[in-house]
Amino acid sequence: MTQPAEDDRAAADLLRLTCEEAIHFLAGLSDRPVNNDSAPPARIALPARGVGFRAALASFRDIYGSSLTGSVGPRYFGFVTGGTTIAALAGDWLTSTFDQNAADLTSRAAAHIEASAVAMLRELLRLPDTFSGRFVTGATTSNMVGLAIARQWWGRQLGVDVSERGAHGLPALTVLSGSPHSCIYKALSILGVGRAALRRVATERGRESVDVAALRDALAARGGQPCVVVANAGVVNTADFDDIAAIAALQSQFPFFLHVDAAFGGFAACSPTCRPLLEGWEQADSIAIDAHKWLNVPYDSAIQLTRHPTLQAEVFQNVGAAYLGAPNTDDALHLTPENSRRLRALPAWMTLIAYGEAGHRAIVESSCQCASLLGERIADSSVFRLLAPVRMNIVVFTLSSPDPTADDVASFLTRLRDSGQTYLTQTTYGSVQAIRAAFSNWRTTPQDVERAWRAMLESVR
Repeated sequence: MTQPAEDDRAAADLLRLTCEEAIHFLAGLSDRPVNNDSAPPARIALPARGVGFRAALASFRDIYGSSLTGSVGPRYFGFVTGGTTIAALAGDWLTSTFDQNAADLTSRAAAHIEASAVAMLRELLRLPDTFSGRFVTGATTSNMVGLAIARQWWGRQLGVDVSERGAHGLPALTVLSGSPHSCIYKALSILGVGRAALRRVATERGRESVDVAALRDALAARGGQPCVVVANAGVVNTADFDDIAAIAALQSQFPFFLHVDAAFGGFAACSPTCRPLLEGWEQADSIAIDAHKWLNVPYDSAIQLTRHPTLQAEVFQNVGAAYLGAPNTDDALHLTPENSRRLRALPAWMTLIAYGEAGHRAIVESSCQCASLLGERIADSSVFRLLAPVRMNIVVFTLSSPDPTADDVASFLTRLRDSGQTYLTQTTYGSVQAIRAAFSNWRTTPQDVERAWRAMLESVR
């Protein structure tokens, strides 16, 4: 039987062994299959007597080593999933080593690292320091925090502190958006607002960006009642952007809280070419940003930003626990859903310091160039059909047949994934069964695009 103290005495050797395991995985990443649909192994039973870490690692390697996919590698184009820079990976290892509770103000270093990382992100994204923010787990939580602040704002417009009294007796909250991500519906469900509160507004013809005139009409029809507008900075299908400046301008005519879902699209600010897509987002009331997408830090990591920290504290403050201290707008303990928080900001801090503005600009622009290259291959092809212009880092296309079915697309994607060369996802664009490729990994090169392209051609029947 092995006790933790025995492994602790051999910590140096065991951690070197772990590092070697990680190096081995990364060294083979380019050739590791991007997809693995093999049957899961039989579940291992809890041992009555522990075997120690060395044997546990060997068991893990034997059971799961061959089934780990290369989703962090250069040819995974499924969800908008970044890779992990080496600096971010090291930061993540150290996060677990230091094991600081980032909600505990006795860890002054943790609080300062998070504040510093948020400040650097504001600089990278060219947002004013009127925005405050904290790290959360992902875009779903970041959007949920933004919408919770919006709900509190809405209640205040009606003279009610919703976080204290609830929304009973108030008119239903309405949320307007053109092409909302599914996590917006989930957030509204969690918050008790309800999925039905979200009203879809018409989009521009042939695009996924909201029709601002239709949005103006929807706001005017409310007769001055406050509501929430979710603008999209990077729609997940095509990376289309709402005209955020035009939407924000409507706030001079109508009372609404403007939340911007910029989960991956916010990093367009890194590139002078893409930056105009975000014009006006500095006027938002809250913004959701995902770090484990284009910032290329490990799961899970996101940032919520707002110009209303007081409303945020009203929602998330801890009360009835004297040992936690008085609620305030400086302590993450009173600003986020979690009371216990790992030092999630350290990988972001490490990668921002390591590669700076120029390094992250290069990641964004390289991703866009790779997406453009795939778009060119598809546009010149007789077996695929491009469905929308390549905007930034996402390519949406379909098979060349006039009316491909869902089964046709699924069959192609199954063959492609079985090749292990690349991973794309199935979607719909308008009424067309479609395929989507998303680029956000720092490792992806034009050579990876060509390798994926060859596999795509070989998978068409």
